[in-house]
Amino acid sequence: MNNLALCFVIQLGLAFGLVGLFRPDRFMPVFEILMFPWAASCRAIRANSIAAIGLSLLLLAALLTGNR
Repeated sequence: MNNLALCFVIQLGLAFGLVGLFRPDRFMPVFEILMFPWAASCRAIRANSIAAIGLSLLLLAALLTGNR
């Protein structure tokens, strides 16, 4: 069950990361709420998307090697 939850988190991170890279205009309203004092920009959304993809890859590597 633990591996299933980790796989779900990996898939979710990849999905949000790819959508943020290819369609940053879809995430603009969400980032305006999350980053309230600062203005949300496409550059910030793309940076967070790349970070989400990187985190997903790190989690996948941990899952494949057996380290948690």
